[in-house]
Amino acid sequence: MPLSIAIAQFDPTVGDLAGNARAIEALAEQAHAGGAGVLLTPEMALTGYPPEDLLLRPAFMQAVAQTLRELAERLRRLSGLALVVGHPHVPGAAADERTPSTQRPLRWNAASLLRDGRIEATYGKLELPNYQVFDERRYFASGGEPVVFESQGVRCGINVCEDAWFPEAPRRARAAGAQVLLVLNASPFHLGKSGEREAVMRQRCRETGMALVFAHGVGGQDELVFDGGSFALDAAGEPCLRAPQFEPCLPIVRFDGARPLPGELAAPMSLHRQAWSALVTGTRDYVRKNGFPGVLIGLSGGVDSALVLAIAVDALGPEQVHTVMMPSPYTADISLEDAREMSRRLGVRHSELDIAPMFKAFRATLRPLLRAHEGDTTEENLQSRIRGVLLMGLSNNTGSMVLTTGNKSEMATGYATLYGDMAGGFAVIKDVRKTLVWELARWRNRQAAQAGQVEPIPSRIIERPPSAELRPDQVDQDSLPSYEVLDAILEAYMENDRSVEDMLAQGLAAADIERVLHLLRIAEYKRRQAPPGVRITHRAFGRDWRYPITSRWREEREARRALPDA
Repeated sequence: MPLSIAIAQFDPTVGDLAGNARAIEALAEQAHAGGAGVLLTPEMALTGYPPEDLLLRPAFMQAVAQTLRELAERLRRLSGLALVVGHPHVPGAAADERTPSTQRPLRWNAASLLRDGRIEATYGKLELPNYQVFDERRYFASGGEPVVFESQGVRCGINVCEDAWFPEAPRRARAAGAQVLLVLNASPFHLGKSGEREAVMRQRCRETGMALVFAHGVGGQDELVFDGGSFALDAAGEPCLRAPQFEPCLPIVRFDGARPLPGELAAPMSLHRQAWSALVTGTRDYVRKNGFPGVLIGLSGGVDSALVLAIAVDALGPEQVHTVMMPSPYTADISLEDAREMSRRLGVRHSELDIAPMFKAFRATLRPLLRAHEGDTTEENLQSRIRGVLLMGLSNNTGSMVLTTGNKSEMATGYATLYGDMAGGFAVIKDVRKTLVWELARWRNRQAAQAGQVEPIPSRIIERPPSAELRPDQVDQDSLPSYEVLDAILEAYMENDRSVEDMLAQGLAAADIERVLHLLRIAEYKRRQAPPGVRITHRAFGRDWRYPITSRWREEREARRALPDA
């Protein structure tokens, strides 16, 4: 019987060992019924990825080992099926709860071969990433001793994720006799990442002459998203199968000897669809995996909260979303109208709470202690904090989580109020620059129009000049450079580590660079107190941005020195 390899593209939950094992068992039954000889799971499928400091708990590692043994035993009935499952592993010995963590045995990021009721072999990951969101050297030691097994006369080698991004581990598997390389992955999403993966794996195939099967999970874990898109390549690196992104599935790769046969190729997603799917997936899984019954959104009539509302409804359905409009004396009538209209279009519960009396009371209470600065930042932030208090009160009462609505451009520059509009449990568009906010709003409306549906976001919300509406006639550009300039600087400096000289050569003005870098630096203390949010770029504020709050390094000086008349 020819070799068939099933790919378990599913959504594990970190720490849910029993639930993940049940999901793997169910997929194994389906794969066996479909004639597969091998089932390949994603990296850390048994624990979810990344388990972070759970790995330092001996009790957790003991539970992983026990769950793996039990899974192997339960799958004994599936005669002829080889399961390759990702999990953490302590080679040679079980972890002892009484041993201090600094003295415990080394761990592997591992993949085990389960067959005929036993754990037949275990492979330890060779390459340990320690950049961007990855911190694997905190937890793991390198393995790398090849594991090659035979199924239906074909020899399959095992690699884990980062192994296949470099030549050494695939070369070792090939030298040990592998004809097909099986790669378990938990590769966090960012825009364009799927194309990068296939390009690198294609190179490995051409170097080794092996076909390759790439298993990848789906779902959200805190700020990370995993986008699926599992695939198979032939020995020349040509795609033979590609699973859809952001969808659980169980594709099966059929072989003629060691050559994968052509199968279904899911079409690549546009960048806008990738971003939208990631934001929806990350929001849905954060809310549901953490057991919240629904979400609350402070709806302002502006484009940021409108985008968050559209994402939340796509993620959770309208019945789990409650919008609250909280007008102040500076709120425009059209903001009220547009918030009502969008809530009506999407069918969500909508409430309005007038904060003018509370704002007046706060000002009266504080007036004896304040300097006389009518309409200053104090008064602006009071309005935002009143709204935060009201939303959190509703959250406490209902159990629903508050979604914050700040975008990446605002988080970068501190254009947000601590304990005000930053108060909440999850920051949906925290990694979406303002210019992309507008693009995604227009994209989502186009998708609705093409499907013959009403556009979810009223066009006036998208086209109006953005304003926090905290003082008369306010617009964002009173306090910030134009968003096109601001976002270009953020992309260059924050996301791509470009120097001041690079940005000047790009045509950005020295004064704008100096201003944005100053705002970026002084807002660090705010970002440390911000909720997590979906990561969609290769560098987000969160796991892969770790700058000190207290620091006297000023890169703005570089901008000043670079001025022609400096």
